[in-house]
Amino acid sequence: MKTRWGRHGGGDGLPLRGQRGAPRQGVEASLNDYELREGPMTIPHELEQLLATMNRAEKAQLLQRIVRDLGDAFPGIESSPLVCSGEPCIVRTRIPVWVLVQARNLGISEADILRSYPTLRAEDLANAWAYYRTHREEIDNQIRENEAE
Repeated sequence: MKTRWGRHGGGDGLPLRGQRGAPRQGVEASLNDYELREGPMTIPHELEQLLATMNRAEKAQLLQRIVRDLGDAFPGIESSPLVCSGEPCIVRTRIPVWVLVQARNLGISEADILRSYPTLRAEDLANAWAYYRTHREEIDNQIRENEAE
């Protein structure tokens, strides 16, 4: 069973949800008036249709909302209390970001890091460096804590 997004007030004969009088405008009307429904169309297909009806300002507003929603998400980096005491690690591994940052701080090249950790990819290092740039204090604290042990 596939799901799709159906728009109230968009030709299906239903009023905009919670709306009396003038319809809402912009991204709020575009997003908030959609609800998950069963049907043959896929979500990406209907989202493409929705995007085609939006102007540049509405698309910019949507993008800002998505970025705000994603917040502190970093692809390829995960933190779980059950893995490495919750320290941020490279996905698919138990390699903490601080270990890779410390290796780089000690002058170890990316090529040597990749040879030392065969499960890592160059993309993983790029994700680790990006994470470090925005979480420098957290990672530096983890390096200090682990050096003290």
